[in-house]
Amino acid sequence: MTIRDRAEAKEYILKTAKEQNVKFIRMWFTDILGFLKSFAITVHELEDALEEGVGFDGSSIEGFVRIDESDMVALPDPNTFQLLPWRPKEHAAVARMFCDIFTPSKEPFEGDPRYVLKKNLKKVADMGYIYYVGPELEYFYFKDSSGTEPLDVGGYFDMDPHDAATDLRRDTILALEEMGIAIDKSHHEVATSQHEIDMHYTDALTMADNVMTYRLVVKQIALQQGVYATFMPKPVFGINGSGMHVHQSLFKGDSNAFFDSNGKYHLSQIGMSFLAGLLKYAPEITAVTSQWVNSYKRLVPGYEAPVYLSWAQRNRSDLIRQPVYKVGKEKETRFEIRSPDPACNPYLCFSVMLAAGLEGIKQKLEAPEPVEENVYKMTNEERKKRGIGTLPASLWEAIQLAEKSELVREALGDHVFHAFIENKKIEWDRYRIHVTDYELKEYLPIL
Repeated sequence: MTIRDRAEAKEYILKTAKEQNVKFIRMWFTDILGFLKSFAITVHELEDALEEGVGFDGSSIEGFVRIDESDMVALPDPNTFQLLPWRPKEHAAVARMFCDIFTPSKEPFEGDPRYVLKKNLKKVADMGYIYYVGPELEYFYFKDSSGTEPLDVGGYFDMDPHDAATDLRRDTILALEEMGIAIDKSHHEVATSQHEIDMHYTDALTMADNVMTYRLVVKQIALQQGVYATFMPKPVFGINGSGMHVHQSLFKGDSNAFFDSNGKYHLSQIGMSFLAGLLKYAPEITAVTSQWVNSYKRLVPGYEAPVYLSWAQRNRSDLIRQPVYKVGKEKETRFEIRSPDPACNPYLCFSVMLAAGLEGIKQKLEAPEPVEENVYKMTNEERKKRGIGTLPASLWEAIQLAEKSELVREALGDHVFHAFIENKKIEWDRYRIHVTDYELKEYLPIL
C-alpha cells in the first residue's frame, strides 16, 4: 500500500466509523501457532492507531519475545476494516482490523506470522507472479466442548430436514459475507456432524486473514446457537478427520501461469515444476501444514486423508490433485494439496507451500507421472517400485524433517523457525509422557 493509499484508507475508515456508530475497534493478530489474539481500542484512539500503531506487551504471546524485550507495536492494516456482524450496531458497533507487528524502532517484527507470509509473497511478486489460494476448511459441530456428541447422522452432501446445522451454516455464511468474504458453496461433509463452507479463492495474504476470520465466525455463530464448533483435525476415532485442502495457482497479470494449451495435462513447465516442488518438499513442510499431535491421527491411510507422495487428476487418494481441465476454464488451472488441516497457522502454511513450489521452479524439477490408481490399495512393494514415498507418520517425525530443512528455515525466518520447532518439541514431549485412556483400557486389566 502506498502512503497515498493508506491516507485514503484512513480517511475512509474514520468516516465509516462515524457513520456506523463504531465505538470499539478490535486489533487482531496471531501468535506463531495461529491462535487469534485481540485487544480493543475506542474510536477516539482510532486516528492515532492508524498513524502510529498501538503499543502492547509481546512477552506473553507465544513465539514473540522475552520479557526483557517485550515492547511491541500493532499497526492496523486499513484494508482489513470490517464491522463484526454479531455485535450490536445501533449505538456501540464493533469493528476489527488485522495488524502488522513492529518493534519500537518501527522495524517489522520477524516473529509476526503475517510478516512471514508477506516476505514470501514479495519473493513471488519479484518474479512477476501473484499467489492465489482457495482453502476448503472442514469442521465438526458437537453438542458442547466437553464431548463429541454429534448434531446429526448425515453424510456427504446429505440434505436432511432435521439437520440442525443447516441454519448454522446459513447464518455463518451471512456473517462471513457481511465481513466481505465471498463464499462459493457449503455442504455436509462425509462424517457425521462434519461440515464445510468454501471461500472463493483470492490472494494468499487476504486469504490467510480470511481463514482466521472464518474460524472465529464459525465458532461464534455456533456459540450463539448453543453448540460447539471445532477445527480439531481428528476428534472422533473411526470416522473421517477434518482437512484443509488448499487449491493454489500462480497468475501473471490476468493469465494463469500453470496453464499451457500445448503442455502435457494442459500444464506449463512452470506448473509442472511447482507441482514437483510441492511433492519433493511435502514431508519437510508437514510439521507446519499439520502442526499438532492430533493432526497425525488424521493422516493415516483411508478416511480420505492423503499420506502418499503422488498426484493425479481425478484420484482423491493422492496427496495432490489437479482438477481436470475444461475448455474455456483456463484460469481455473490449479493444484489441490490435501494434507493440511484447518487447525494450522494459515500464514505459515501458505508460506511453506509457496516456498516449496518456488523451489521446484528454481530447480526446474520434473514432476513424476500421475497415479490414477488407488494408492491405498497398492502393496508396499508396488508403491516402492513406483517411487511413491509417504508423509511423516507422527509429529515427532515431522519435527525432525522440518528441523533439518533449509527450505522451512528460509520460508519462516530464523525467529519463527526456532520458536516453532521448540514449541512443537515441547508439545511432543508432553504427549509422549501422557498416559492415555487407550493404555488404561488395554493394559491396566492385564498387567
